[in-house]
Amino acid sequence: MELFLDCLPCMHRQVLEAARIATTDEACQARILDRAALTLARRSEFASAPAMAQAIHEIVRVETGVADPYASIKRRDLDAALTLEPLLRQFAADSDDPLRTALKVAATGNVMDSAIYSDLDIAACVTEELRRPFARCDLTELSADLASARRVLVLGDNAGEVVFDKILLAALAADGRELSYAVRGEPIINDATLDDARYAGVDAYASLVSSGSSAPGTILESCTEEFRELFRAADVVISKGQGNFESLSASGRPMYFLLKAKCALIAGRLGTAVGDYALIRRDVG
Repeated sequence: MELFLDCLPCMHRQVLEAARIATTDEACQARILDRAALTLARRSEFASAPAMAQAIHEIVRVETGVADPYASIKRRDLDAALTLEPLLRQFAADSDDPLRTALKVAATGNVMDSAIYSDLDIAACVTEELRRPFARCDLTELSADLASARRVLVLGDNAGEVVFDKILLAALAADGRELSYAVRGEPIINDATLDDARYAGVDAYASLVSSGSSAPGTILESCTEEFRELFRAADVVISKGQGNFESLSASGRPMYFLLKAKCALIAGRLGTAVGDYALIRRDVG
């Protein structure tokens, strides 16, 4: 998906947040913003918002020397999500539509995104959001594809939501499917890495794999060949979150996007309203 002008103010806000998290040195923060502004001015060079975000967050790392500015925030979100795990499991167990409910739990994990929601009352928000139905849910198509699928790849998003994804992975494990769960290759904002996924216990449900990418999305050109081979070979791919949607919506293979629409531009592409949840099948784009 192309980079929109509307993405630029969000990028500016995000890099300022990251700079303030990484350092209290205002002179350093100013250098980061100056360099980020020059990057924003080169917007035509970037194919998507995740590609630009990758570049501006590299500026934060270089200027501050902090490899993972969001490390403590990710651990906070992971710990908060783990305390919610019994609630999530009970919500799924009480359902008479296990796959739909597991998908909704996984999608609801999107509210753990600290890069978008600051000072979020996580418990209250999750309880409310779990009750909201999908605005669009291509469940019939997914169920048909899963009926013959042996290899399923789930692409993770932010760190806190990997706990929610465990509910989905448990549902997908039926009939002995081979499950893989992919995360970022390096720390970027609050997205999940291998360490985050292991901390949440995801490796009990699926084989963990690094995409090799340091973007807040899955930019195939910057992923490892091992990941690209897995991506091509999977019978079903389920992609979590906006960043993956922005970077993979024209990936060249059929796949499913599971996300909450957090801005008007993404909602417009999904055919939903802002704040809606969706499971959408995209054919070759």
